[in-house]
Amino acid sequence: MASVRTLTAGSLTVLCLAQSVLGGAPKQCASTTELSCHNTTKVADTCCFNYPGGSLLQTQFWDTDPAVGPDDSWTIHGLWPDHCDGTYDSTCDSSRAYTNISDILSSSGNDDLLSYMETYWLPNDSTGEEFWEHEWGKHGTCVSTLAPSCFTNYQATEEVPYYFNTTISLFKSLPTYKWLSDAGITPSSSTTYKLSDIQAALSKNHGGETVYIGCSGSAIEQVYYYYNVYGSVANGQFVPASPDNGDDGGCPSTGVKYLPKNGGGSTPTSTTTSGSSPPTATPTGSFAGKGYLNAVTGGSTKGCIISSGAWYASGTCATFTAASSGSGFTLKSSKGFCSVSGGALTCAASTSSANAAVFAADGTNLANSAGNDWYADSVPSGSTQGTVYSAKGSHATTLEIQWKSV
Repeated sequence: MASVRTLTAGSLTVLCLAQSVLGGAPKQCASTTELSCHNTTKVADTCCFNYPGGSLLQTQFWDTDPAVGPDDSWTIHGLWPDHCDGTYDSTCDSSRAYTNISDILSSSGNDDLLSYMETYWLPNDSTGEEFWEHEWGKHGTCVSTLAPSCFTNYQATEEVPYYFNTTISLFKSLPTYKWLSDAGITPSSSTTYKLSDIQAALSKNHGGETVYIGCSGSAIEQVYYYYNVYGSVANGQFVPASPDNGDDGGCPSTGVKYLPKNGGGSTPTSTTTSGSSPPTATPTGSFAGKGYLNAVTGGSTKGCIISSGAWYASGTCATFTAASSGSGFTLKSSKGFCSVSGGALTCAASTSSANAAVFAADGTNLANSAGNDWYADSVPSGSTQGTVYSAKGSHATTLEIQWKSV
């Protein structure tokens, strides 16, 4: 039986997560369901009560070497169902340790979610796909309320989008960078901070509950936001909680470093695009490292290229990796290496490194054999994705693809 804990006044602020229907449906739980980690008797229905993993942790990274994600945002580590005493299970169902998370999300209509993950849910030592597979297999399969038996008319893999949607929804409600910045705590190569000030800035925005702060040496690198849940992780209510173990995170009480990702601490640029005024490219002279591919037509930036190689006019840009190859460079997204296949820009897992296109750059522009122009049938709108072509043919819209380093 899960341990019993006492609710504090601050933890009564409930975060409700709205989810879209993604096929079948998770079980609808009664409003009288108990809060995880607060039951006094054994709860039999683990589709409406998270057990044994009743303490849900939304974990975030601050990676500076190598830098991961935007300069002005923390990034996602995962969503972990810990026991109510600091212990946890892992890899609870190897039959559901799926190895095609990107495909699962795309096929369920979650391309926007996947594009967001390509910016805000990345590792520092592997691919996004590998990282997402690890987090799902190790932690997602241990969420009792996402078990296949908890879905009506269950179809294989349909629980996966709920796990990633919930994680993203929580992350968006926990803007660690902004909360610290509002308290005058900003990345710096020279300034240090008191741990108590960092904790105060975060806990006041987390229902007054303590936030786990983890350091490497004296430098802050992780935060964990704890929650207990009424109902299912798919559609339940998340209540802020404090850590339920004795791990102090290893940070000093004073002299805590909050190092900048960009090596200096200059004001970063937002990475979220919209149909009106997305970020514009900064001249680089070459494509190297990580960056976004902005789409420019008629002199205005209209969205960007997403992980499949398609053009998307709204949403969050995919992160591409440019690596030197021969006289040019290759491009790779979370979906795989990019090429021009059948005259269209395409990035896919089926494209091997040997078959990846070697691109050239003209300043900030992605070049092709005909110059700097690329083509589409029209400017995409809403959730429509536009195919990008290398030759004009009968395609009415001309665009340039411009690199923005991150």
